[in-house]
Amino acid sequence: MPRFIRELMEFVGLGEADVAVIRRTAPIVLTCEAAVTDALYAHFLQFPATAQFFLGEDGEPDAARLARRKHTLGRWLRETAAVATTHEFSYYLLAVGLSHSHRAHGPGGAVPPHFVVGAMSLAQTALARLFGAELGDPQAALEASLAWNKLLHVHLAVLLLGYLPVARA
Repeated sequence: MPRFIRELMEFVGLGEADVAVIRRTAPIVLTCEAAVTDALYAHFLQFPATAQFFLGEDGEPDAARLARRKHTLGRWLRETAAVATTHEFSYYLLAVGLSHSHRAHGPGGAVPPHFVVGAMSLAQTALARLFGAELGDPQAALEASLAWNKLLHVHLAVLLLGYLPVARA
């Protein structure tokens, strides 16, 4: 997995300059961690197809489940902000993908891959808006968005490994 991530980072052009931008803008992202996670889950609850994963037996949002998911998303965001590429984090990402694609229990069953892709798009959009609002410089906001998008695409590729078999050359 670490080699896969390194190769994909190289493929998407995620270089040292991008890593520096991510680390420099990480405090902005982490300051807004709760707002980002709250907004993402509020969005999921607006749509029956995604809300089903977070509802209790009574059909209402399961507050405990949502709190756990927000905590997990917050962990991912913190690790992402640190540009973690460790052995442990790479397998953590793969485990997240597998847990979404092979959910045998809990409401809703397996999470369809298009919702994982859509959730990553929502995260990218939220970060772009955050950088636009907080950095005060359109060029700096663009650079931050580009760097974070590259890293999020790497993460998305790992998450999708849980859904799709990798073709070997």
